[in-house]
Amino acid sequence: MKHMRRGVRRAVRVVAVGALVCGGVMVSQAGPGGSAHGTTGNEGSRALSARQADDVGGRLVSALGSSRTAGNWIGADGRPVVAVTDDTAADEVSRAGATVKRVRYSMAQLDSATEKLRSAPRVAGTAWMVDPKSNQVVLVGDSSVSTARWSTMKALAAEVGDEVRTQRTAGSFTTRTAGAAPMFTNGSRCSAGFNVTDGQAGFILTAGHCGPTGTPWFTDGSGRTRIGTTVRSSFPGSDFSLVRYDNASLDQSGVLDVGGGRVVRVTGVADPVVGQEVFRSGSTTGLRSGKVTGLNATVNYPEGTVTGLVQATVCAEPGDSGGPLFAQGVALGVTSGGSGDCEKGGVTFFQPVTKALSALGVGIPGAKAQSPNPAIASGGQTGAAPGATGTSGIDDGVSTLDDVVAYAQGFGPGLVVIVVGFVGLLSTLTIRPRRRRYRGYSTGWG
Repeated sequence: MKHMRRGVRRAVRVVAVGALVCGGVMVSQAGPGGSAHGTTGNEGSRALSARQADDVGGRLVSALGSSRTAGNWIGADGRPVVAVTDDTAADEVSRAGATVKRVRYSMAQLDSATEKLRSAPRVAGTAWMVDPKSNQVVLVGDSSVSTARWSTMKALAAEVGDEVRTQRTAGSFTTRTAGAAPMFTNGSRCSAGFNVTDGQAGFILTAGHCGPTGTPWFTDGSGRTRIGTTVRSSFPGSDFSLVRYDNASLDQSGVLDVGGGRVVRVTGVADPVVGQEVFRSGSTTGLRSGKVTGLNATVNYPEGTVTGLVQATVCAEPGDSGGPLFAQGVALGVTSGGSGDCEKGGVTFFQPVTKALSALGVGIPGAKAQSPNPAIASGGQTGAAPGATGTSGIDDGVSTLDDVVAYAQGFGPGLVVIVVGFVGLLSTLTIRPRRRRYRGYSTGWG
């Protein structure tokens, strides 16, 4: 019996210590540095890898220059991949811990190819963007481009060289006016993007094609509740506008309402990286996700040409225009347009938020710049509201009841395992070998 109790005690101690160790690991992964709130384990690690890859890859491309590199992206394993054109650059990328891909064309050559496409007569329904993975400029024609015009574009691509490839796509490239929260004006609807400020007044950043300067906006189609008025607009060329709040009772904080009672606190501003998982919200199709597939895209809408756009696989439909593009609380862009829908899929283009904020002289409340480009990062104020220098305003904690519950749920399983392990360890103190007791027994016993 004595040996059996000792064996049970040892076994319980081993199991209890193991539970404490496992519980500690689970809690550390659920907290900061582990899975991000609002995502499951793998999604959080992918998002973290995206930011790391963006930082390492972007710094390498900036340091090596456009004549020796051809862009960067996130590999399937989550590591940053940098395209290079010579052995010396390849060695530097390897030493930095990134994956090397040797390519034929540099980014300078690819940019030259896009300039030749841009100098040709504009054909509505066409678009082009640099695809760093294939080391080519992709020239796309939608279903609205006639056979004759497409033949002309293909001839132009052949004249430019092998660095350009052509492909057709279903649907038509259109702006998504019809959107986050809906905004109505003159029978059409768009989506609010991000709340921004110039340090004195509050505004909404949305798509430029939604309406010119002077456009009034309301919370409903009947025009009963006023939101504000468009005071700045850029379209075509770019696709962003600024709506000044005329209604002080509306929420002007740096929090996105993405539907279904879910909110996202915006804590940063950055440019996306190819391969990054991103999310888009709009008043027509709600919250959707996809991946970035191209940067610096040019789209020839029927209304005009827009350059410098982000291309992604996130679907969008009419009414989603102006809605926010983000990832892990970092603002990336506002919805411009695209082709297809959320049933058949398609491609969607986004106005980078960094360029819009810089051009308009506004920033998102409580958000700071997060850029892989040292030249940009050294400025320190991209996306920060004027007058807010020295105060980040970032709330890295949890401020809503839903956030608290989600935060506790993330730690819950690990804490339960720790408690069970601790109780098990305490229980071993009560499992002692039984000792024979002689005092108090009758001398005649036995």
